[in-house]
Amino acid sequence: MGMVLGLTSLSDTNIDRLLADPPLVWKVIAPDAPDIYEQARRDAVKSSFLSGLFGKKAAPPPEPPPLVLADSEGISTDVDKAWHGIHYLLTGSADEGESPWSFLVSGGREVGDVDVGYGPARVFTAKETRSIHDALASISEAELRSRFKPDEMTAKEIYPEIWSRGDPDEETIGYLVESFRLLRGFLQQTVEAEVGMVIVLS
Repeated sequence: MGMVLGLTSLSDTNIDRLLADPPLVWKVIAPDAPDIYEQARRDAVKSSFLSGLFGKKAAPPPEPPPLVLADSEGISTDVDKAWHGIHYLLTGSADEGESPWSFLVSGGREVGDVDVGYGPARVFTAKETRSIHDALASISEAELRSRFKPDEMTAKEIYPEIWSRGDPDEETIGYLVESFRLLRGFLQQTVEAEVGMVIVLS
């Protein structure tokens, strides 16, 4: 399937809960797969047992209260495999760039050490999400197209390394622009709801 980047809206209050109790991230990004959450919870309990002072087992942590999401939370989208190409168009680099332009590959805060595919999820507060939204809103699709350099993208190994083949308007820059529209639409909805977001690469 490859590496797909997904985004889910979440309030600052629930972001704080995830940071304090990382297994809860599965309740947000995979609400229909309770077994994954239960396994992450068991792993966390096992880890707490092993970290007891002087070898004594610590008491297992209590089950957290239910994670309640408002109507504006838990709304998800993904940009498929276009995330790295969009990052390149925003930053001109493979894995660097200034904030907030580099948000697809860096920034925010990691949700503990819970591996959700390719490392931990990252969270951005409502304020940080608005900053990202405002930055992307300032870029036109024409500007994005002007930054498309297939030879350079291939040389920099921009995933999924398809940039020099096929019809550009359908398979490469067209694919990136369409994914960028989805991304910007999600950010607009999230900002209007005054919530933040969770980013997952899986």
